[in-house]
Amino acid sequence: MFLLTNIAAVAMLTIAATIICGLFHVDLAAELGEGGYAPLLVFAFVFGMAGSLISLFLSKTMVKASMKCRTIDGTEGEAERWLVSTVEDLARRANLKTPEVAIYPGAANAFATGAFKNSALVAVSTDIMGQMTREELRGVLAHEMSHVANGDMVTMGITQGVVNTFVIFFSHVAAQIVQGALSGKDSRRNRGGYGLYHLIVMVMQLLLGFLSSMVLMWYSRRREFAADAGSARLLGTPGPMIAALRRLGNLQPGVLPDSLKAFGISGKHASLFASHPSLEDRIDALMNMPPSL
Repeated sequence: MFLLTNIAAVAMLTIAATIICGLFHVDLAAELGEGGYAPLLVFAFVFGMAGSLISLFLSKTMVKASMKCRTIDGTEGEAERWLVSTVEDLARRANLKTPEVAIYPGAANAFATGAFKNSALVAVSTDIMGQMTREELRGVLAHEMSHVANGDMVTMGITQGVVNTFVIFFSHVAAQIVQGALSGKDSRRNRGGYGLYHLIVMVMQLLLGFLSSMVLMWYSRRREFAADAGSARLLGTPGPMIAALRRLGNLQPGVLPDSLKAFGISGKHASLFASHPSLEDRIDALMNMPPSL
């Protein structure tokens, strides 16, 4: 959802800019080519970061609606009371305000999201509550609280914005080169050249966006190792997280929206496009942690 919201935000900003430029008879392609690449880089940065930040600030609201999250306060029952009190305890250990706690229907998974450390959301699925022991679930909750404490939602959002900037920038550079070679250097001044230019930009954004996702997923995998280690530090032992990962190896993790895959607990197999390392690699990393944590 983060990825889709980000793409939608960038697309809407681009469409709005194109419409405004059309109303005022401004050739955006030609204007971005004036004065070297500095104007283009500024344009790419503004649009790239705007899309990412919009996605980040809307993440909690959109996730609650899309995942049908039910926010709880511990008064609903014994299981909910344990869940809230455990998150409160972990928040105290991490020196954070207690995040919102929610339960959503679905297969075994959990996630954390939110634009700020002290106003985050931690949610678990109904299945993971039923299929994990409380000790295993404590490991998972500590993992999610480590994501919050590490500010991973913000860092992933900023990283996405930087990637957007380079994708937009190089898409326009490539479009200028290709369109110029095909139609002549002055073709952007006419309607046909203008349309060709933007068609090339869209194709290049799709291609470069696909390739850049490998960079984002590599960074996400690094953050997963850090969150696993954070779980061990919060609990004073890697045992609960190791047990939770082993349990997950025998379960089918629930599918999360793209915005949350980097903050969930999936990852049975590693790949260039995986947001998580393999469960085996994560368990090995935890088992090899120094005794002092």
